[in-house]
Amino acid sequence: MANNIIIAVDAMGGDNAPNEIIKGCIEALNQNNIHIILVGNQDAIKNELNKYSYDETKISIIHTTEIITMEESPVVAIRSKKNSSMVVGLNLLKEKKADAFISAGSTGALLAGGTFLVGRIKGVKRPALAPLIPNKKGFSLLIDCGANMDAKPEYLLQFAQMGYIYMKNIMNIPSPKVGLVNVGTEKEKGNQLTKEAYTLMEKADINFIGNIEARDIPYGKADIVVCDAFTGNVILKYTEGFGLSLFDIIKEEIMSNAISKIGGLLLKSAFRNIKNRFDYTEYGGAPMLGLKGLVVKAHGSSNAKAISSAIKQAIKFKEQRIAEEIEQKINK
Repeated sequence: MANNIIIAVDAMGGDNAPNEIIKGCIEALNQNNIHIILVGNQDAIKNELNKYSYDETKISIIHTTEIITMEESPVVAIRSKKNSSMVVGLNLLKEKKADAFISAGSTGALLAGGTFLVGRIKGVKRPALAPLIPNKKGFSLLIDCGANMDAKPEYLLQFAQMGYIYMKNIMNIPSPKVGLVNVGTEKEKGNQLTKEAYTLMEKADINFIGNIEARDIPYGKADIVVCDAFTGNVILKYTEGFGLSLFDIIKEEIMSNAISKIGGLLLKSAFRNIKNRFDYTEYGGAPMLGLKGLVVKAHGSSNAKAISSAIKQAIKFKEQRIAEEIEQKINK
């Protein structure tokens, strides 16, 4: 176990806990040389584990008695529920008993806990939540989308720097393009925040391509889409909603008459391929960049594939020493 990467997983977080969470852990465990710590109700975890064949020396269970729900105040929950699966898991990361912590639970609580318990990398002013969102070419990293509703220009610069390191090392893009979300592409466009952030970014050691408009994002004009969390969350939720509604509209039109149904059958594989390109489970979750340890926020409705993908992402993050790289670049 000493030579393995250790991943702590919140077994009780998310809509499909603990069954899909544990199923995803077993899938990842059977494909990688890792040790997984499952944090949560011991009886519920053992009942699920009994369904699978796996190397029992590679899984540990830490029993907890509390669960943080989506309805609770994030800060209050983190402070009051010391024996929750999320708080215990974050403390494992803080105490370096785990190399990463993954949870599909409350986003707000995970952000608060990550900041208060795990702590920021020296020099990082604010951590940022950075999911991958689909585009015509593949995926872009959206940073920030939930951690900092009120940002400062220097925060956006650091988001760009952290995103650059992540996309270069994790997504293997040699020189990822960084775009600043704005209402126009001209340098002088935007509010005080974006104008000042633009000035900082164009002097930074990143591949900054300038301002991008929202309509540029689906075309993959930038590999890293930088904005404050308020803007980022609107972009993220709109992207999710638009994708789902578009598939519903296509399905309704196909089923509207006999000729459309025949055409739909002929295009079935093409539609399946398009849907797969919008599949969030491929990458598993959004890393919280800027913390001393890796915290990954998995989607609330994550299935086993998403959890397995999140674990693989965490392995690569550790192997590529992303946290150390971020600290080095920020303090440079």
